[in-house]
Amino acid sequence: MRKEYESLLTPWKIGSVEIKNRIVLTSMGGTNLLGWMEKNHFDKEGARFILEVARNNAGLVLPGCQPIYNPMLGKWLHKNKKMYRDLAAWMPEFHKTGAKLFVQLTAGFGRSFTISPMMEMLYTNKALRVLSKPFMDLDRITAAPSPSPNRWSDKVPSREMTKAEIQEIIDSFAECSKLLQEAGVDGVEIHAVHEGYLLDQFALKYVNKRTDEYGGSFENRYRFAAEVVQAIKKKCGTDFPVSLRYSVLSRTKGFREGALPGEAYTEVGRDMAESEAAVRFLQDAGYDMLNCDNGTYDAWYWAHPPVYMPENCNLEDVEHIKQFVDIPVVCAGRMTLDAAAKAIAENRLDGAGFARSFLADPAWFTKVIEDREEDIRPCILCHNGCFNMCHYKGVPNEQELSDSLHLARCAVNAEMMQWKKHYIEKTAAPKTVHIVGGGIGGMEAARVLKLRGHNPVIYEKTSVLGGTFIPASAESYKGRLRDLLTWYRRETDKLGIPVRFNTEITDLAQFGSDPVILATGAKPRLLTRVPGYEKMVEACDFLNGAPVADSVAVIGGGLTGCEIAYELALQGRDVKIVEMKDDLISQKGVCLANSSYLREWFAWKQVPVYLESTLKEVRDGSIVCTGKDGRDFEISCDSVISSAGYVPAPLAQKSRNVYLVGDCDAVGNLRTVVWQAYETAMKI
Repeated sequence: MRKEYESLLTPWKIGSVEIKNRIVLTSMGGTNLLGWMEKNHFDKEGARFILEVARNNAGLVLPGCQPIYNPMLGKWLHKNKKMYRDLAAWMPEFHKTGAKLFVQLTAGFGRSFTISPMMEMLYTNKALRVLSKPFMDLDRITAAPSPSPNRWSDKVPSREMTKAEIQEIIDSFAECSKLLQEAGVDGVEIHAVHEGYLLDQFALKYVNKRTDEYGGSFENRYRFAAEVVQAIKKKCGTDFPVSLRYSVLSRTKGFREGALPGEAYTEVGRDMAESEAAVRFLQDAGYDMLNCDNGTYDAWYWAHPPVYMPENCNLEDVEHIKQFVDIPVVCAGRMTLDAAAKAIAENRLDGAGFARSFLADPAWFTKVIEDREEDIRPCILCHNGCFNMCHYKGVPNEQELSDSLHLARCAVNAEMMQWKKHYIEKTAAPKTVHIVGGGIGGMEAARVLKLRGHNPVIYEKTSVLGGTFIPASAESYKGRLRDLLTWYRRETDKLGIPVRFNTEITDLAQFGSDPVILATGAKPRLLTRVPGYEKMVEACDFLNGAPVADSVAVIGGGLTGCEIAYELALQGRDVKIVEMKDDLISQKGVCLANSSYLREWFAWKQVPVYLESTLKEVRDGSIVCTGKDGRDFEISCDSVISSAGYVPAPLAQKSRNVYLVGDCDAVGNLRTVVWQAYETAMKI
């Protein structure tokens, strides 16, 4: 292990509980020990993940948050005693690792509850609302401090919670904590005066308009959170540690409107002056640790930073707030080991929180300790597998039901939380498998085949592995993607997989009856019906280095087009975006944390965006578009980049021995490529 990281291995205490090192697995939905959006039970899949992380040298482990009141079936978490007995039977195995376990309990979601189209239908239809109440009581689940709009939907507003409902939650926190304590759990974490969840909504002035003892003054707004910890301490004793998930700053301008890094704004939530008082108040109430970042669901990119956010984006604020308390403070949010180790060594921080990194590679910290950092499969901050809750104009959460119910999977690690579906099974009949295309899909298929005992051979028509992932990772802010590409190339080399460079395959007959995997990608959709289309630069060509002028129009406001426009704007160029739909990034699979950042950044920087507009003609020095009113208008620009999407380009069709992987089968994202490549390699 590097000498500069040694502070990460020092012990520390939360109350009377000693933690062996400074690495904290922060909670993620889907890694729950007691079930997630289903009947509460001891969850073996969640336990497997938690145990794997503990065995790989995390000091403090926080499973996915457990709602005190189950949103799906309306059951209270403390009612199912059997799952606590099952948890107690498992705890000795966990404690063999030397790690400590705090279970995170949540009061709920309030106006942040993620509404889907199905939920809108259940709520807006009076008969369905009544019929669905036993398994999904949206009126109760979304209740907030005061009537307020839902983050995801205009059709399911939040009503005001009653004081009786508040007391029920407080009592259940205490009951659950006692059961967890009796099961051998080391502590609990309360979720959360953080991220605009229910307890945080009570603390925030722009959501809480109550006039009773839970609203108005500073003390009243933080009363709910204080009474929770007081009830737990009364039930479990003062020595049982209680952590609080906490947002130092709300970074919020208003409902559904966040504040970006560096943006001047008026805070409607918790500013630093209030936070300085709040942390002291919460410590005095009984909390033993603060697990910190920033943001609300209205400014979601702070709590779930996409690749566009700066590294260590919350660290400065968390370091500041530590000065106002005597209890330990943890920071999460795009943390780097260098910054974390330095802050801990200088006593500016007590613990470093990591989450998605453990999904991509549960053994990443073990590899750091063993000086094998180059072997770490990196998280690329895409949210495609772990948290792809998607929202754009006119829709609530646009997400497959399987994704809603199975969070914490990983785009770059097909096995994560899918162990029954994706696993390495040795073959009894090794085959030579020919893989045409050396992009991510081809390399992933080859990697899995090799691990299974087959003999894969990659044929790549260029002189380098990577395919379209080379341009996809080209923008200046995509260092994590370039790290993933490096990892794949290294794995290919380590496994001794033959690669035939500069070899273009045009006829599969040469492979005889051997299995063939085609991973040849897609071809760009060209706007050939547009006069002057030949003047445009295709998106991948630009990302591969094709020059453009300082004044650029990007045709296509999907994710690729917006990321290109973002890169151009970061370079100081004059960029405009033209999009046919009524919103930017109007597509499934792109997490709201990612998409809202880009939309709000373009608005902040006054990047011209022409929605519901169609390219009509490309001229020298300008383009002509048709707006939604049917009228033509001209936009001046010296270069035009076409980002109109892609269409599959298979070399051949599927057959008994021919398999298609990735975009040559169906255009998707990195997750679809990696998972399909893994599954295809399992079939052979």
